[in-house]
Amino acid sequence: MRLACGPDGADLPGGEGIMRVVLYGQPRAEGQGSAGDAARSEIQRRRFDPAPRAWDLLSIALSVVTADFAVLRDKSPDGWTREIELDIAVADAPFWNGQARALAEALAFLTTDRWTLRFHEGGMLPTPPREPVRPPESCVVLLSGGLDSLIGAIDLTAAGHKPFAISQTVRGDADKQVDFAAKIGGGLGHLQLNHNAHTPGVQEASQRARSLVFITFGVIAATALKAYREVAEVPLFVCENGFIAINPPLTGGRLGSLSTRTAHPEFLARLQKVLDAAGLRVKITNPYATKTKGEMLQACADQNLLGAEAARSTSCGRFQRFNYRQCGRCVPCQVRRAAFLAWDASQDTTDYVYEPIGKDDADHSGFDDVRSVAIALAAIKADGIEAWLGHALASPFIADRPALVGMLERGLEELRALHQAYGVK
Repeated sequence: MRLACGPDGADLPGGEGIMRVVLYGQPRAEGQGSAGDAARSEIQRRRFDPAPRAWDLLSIALSVVTADFAVLRDKSPDGWTREIELDIAVADAPFWNGQARALAEALAFLTTDRWTLRFHEGGMLPTPPREPVRPPESCVVLLSGGLDSLIGAIDLTAAGHKPFAISQTVRGDADKQVDFAAKIGGGLGHLQLNHNAHTPGVQEASQRARSLVFITFGVIAATALKAYREVAEVPLFVCENGFIAINPPLTGGRLGSLSTRTAHPEFLARLQKVLDAAGLRVKITNPYATKTKGEMLQACADQNLLGAEAARSTSCGRFQRFNYRQCGRCVPCQVRRAAFLAWDASQDTTDYVYEPIGKDDADHSGFDDVRSVAIALAAIKADGIEAWLGHALASPFIADRPALVGMLERGLEELRALHQAYGVK
């Protein structure tokens, strides 16, 4: 499928079979999509002045996330892998055409689709505000409303940083994000943005590309900081436990993007190369790349605040599907529950839809994700972790394989303890 994405009036390819996506505005005709209008308005309302190529990156990320909604996986020949072509209006088309292949490769890793990117002139580049606001913070942290980002923001403030918190507004988590930002470190500077991507018709549910726009919101904020004009590099902290960041396929049936790669070191490294080429002095960092979720809980610098807020955080991959309750049985929920067990089981007062995962019926231990974890644990016990891992850590972007293998072993032991506690067979 081909989409042409840019502001209203941008000179982009058209015709039959091409979906027009209006960036930073509203659809003008039936069959058009849109994205980014509210985000642009909020950035400008706050009088922030991001770097020009950060605005271009936002146009790219908004186009990608809109395409991710628009192109249905079940319409592809194999039921999953899609062919997606994007024509995107940016302010610096020659530069971005030189990065088209690098971006396509990063997206292919993230979503396991085949991407073709073409860049055109006519992209949005707002006039800088007369009196720009440049926040005084020295770094940026993504604050999703999840447990890992909560711990990350707590630890950064305890270490003497004053991070600027960026949230991608998600229904069910928006109030939580505001509350967490207000309670950490005496109150953090906070910016909530939403891509508001919309396409006509049925939307794809897998949403593997959403992390790109979240990180791009972080880049936008980082280049707006006062520090960006004063120091060589501004850190952008993407706080994710190493087990979920690697998210190794548990079984042969969960290959590729069936396991998400939101904070995988290869994706982050590929995106970093694009930022470096663009001269965007933002350093993406995951300080928990070699830590399990349980270890993050145990080592959190403010145990009192964590104890008060941890159970309120969101981990579930199906949170909205279950009417804003955490299911208790998806892989992220199992990792969360295992982490609480490793830390302090009494702190996990989460209202899970499916609490007794060892119950022998289709809704509990027989559910695919519970079964996949059980199969993985059995395979590792029988053949060892290296046989189970296969090529999962074969990427040239993996810098410290032994540390990652050790972390995965410890994460699997946390899951094993959870399954034993609930009698999963």
